[in-house]
Amino acid sequence: MPRLRATISIPSLGAIDRAAGQVGRQLAQALRAAIAEGELKAGELLPSTRALSASLGVARGTVTEAFEQLQAEGYLESQVGAGTRVAPTLAEQARPVAVDRSPRKSAPIRLPARAARLAKVVTAFTPMPEIPFAIAVPGGAVAPDDNWRRLGNRVRASRAAAPASYGDPRGLLELRQAIADYVRKSRAVHCEPEQVVITAGTQQGLYLAGRVLLSSGDRVWAEDPAYPGMTSVLDDLDLVTTRVGVDAQGIDVDAAVAACSDARAAFVTPSHQYPLGMPMSMARRNALVAWAQRSNAWIVEDDYDSELRYAGHPFPSMQGLAPSRVIYLGTLSKVLFPSLRLGYVVAPSPLIDAFAGARALLDRHSPTADQHVLAAYMREGLFEAHIRRIRGVYAARRETLIAALERHMPDDVTLQPSDQGMHLLLWLPRRFDDVQLAKSALADGIVVRPISPMYEAAARPGLMLGFGGFGPDELDAAAIRLRRVMDQHRPQRRQALTRRTHPQQ
Repeated sequence: MPRLRATISIPSLGAIDRAAGQVGRQLAQALRAAIAEGELKAGELLPSTRALSASLGVARGTVTEAFEQLQAEGYLESQVGAGTRVAPTLAEQARPVAVDRSPRKSAPIRLPARAARLAKVVTAFTPMPEIPFAIAVPGGAVAPDDNWRRLGNRVRASRAAAPASYGDPRGLLELRQAIADYVRKSRAVHCEPEQVVITAGTQQGLYLAGRVLLSSGDRVWAEDPAYPGMTSVLDDLDLVTTRVGVDAQGIDVDAAVAACSDARAAFVTPSHQYPLGMPMSMARRNALVAWAQRSNAWIVEDDYDSELRYAGHPFPSMQGLAPSRVIYLGTLSKVLFPSLRLGYVVAPSPLIDAFAGARALLDRHSPTADQHVLAAYMREGLFEAHIRRIRGVYAARRETLIAALERHMPDDVTLQPSDQGMHLLLWLPRRFDDVQLAKSALADGIVVRPISPMYEAAARPGLMLGFGGFGPDELDAAAIRLRRVMDQHRPQRRQALTRRTHPQQ
């Protein structure tokens, strides 16, 4: 090959901005672009590092570093005494399409089906403002106490809470021991620490259960209405879901069997049905367990809000009835603070390695420091004291909200009976559009959650009202604003709210 002239013009190098820093990286990128767009051709000789550094006004070492990087990537070749050239092998490769930098509107991108579905899911998980009646907003008297902060400072200062290596995907052993002790005493769960896997909340627990227990196309049961985060998980896992109506006793097991006899799993909220609030009766629990044992199927028990019952003792878990058939999901974020993002799965021993493997694939493990803090908080008895304290606070706020609704709501709005949880449910007349009403309420400074979208069939309009993070004056003022928004949707003479049992669908 004849020798090319030693000095060539490379106009694109004029765009290098020495004041912006990282000149070596800019130079390497400019040379890549010049080669890709044909400004530099295969086999062409580049200026020497001395000449190029002088023309650019940069250190020769900077140019040398850029050349060496491009040689490693295969763009350039260098021979002693022959200089540095664009790699001849690039002539054998298809020339990349030049980037069109002209300002014009790009064509819309069509999302893959799964991407479009997931894009809709994020709306449901976008946090709402922390204003009445937002759900799961701990504040003031129900936020973690000074003990949590002091303990956190002490634990985080220790070397154990800041390890340099990865942790166990199952979670910190001390935390799993504390959780096993807690659920055994408070929820009648039969388990050992080895059966506990720490998760990033109940939502991740639902996803792990679906991944471990089921395959694409498997049939499952879910309640109707149901928690949107759960139904979104089932959709994302490509499961065939049969929605089963609930009544005053919970999910109708006979109706579920009649509608889908070959289901592989049932996803339920037996202690506090979401969003309606009733517990599953013992007869229905026994029927569901009998079905699972007879059909070699699984029960996924979401035990959210189980600590927050205001009359009598909390209902025992279903897991205690059939430990080999039930996957038990619990959360610690709800009763402490949602941003903690710590929950747990209790699974039968043969499934633990599978759950731990699925956990490792998602995000390896939860932050170790937070697990150390929570383990110490539970071990020293502070967690159970916190539960007792917030149960009293929530009970008082619940009664305050009920009284405010009785004063301000019209007579065709019905309060759903429930003695548990962090929200109340108001049934609206069927002609109401609860979705639109929720949008109007947000514009007026209050957050309510419509429940009609949580149904698949026979949807009824209603509103979920959270009360946990708000004081008496806030709750009363918010009830007045909600009444005003309702009147804007359907003006009506003010009458007292009557507390009566709503017949379930």
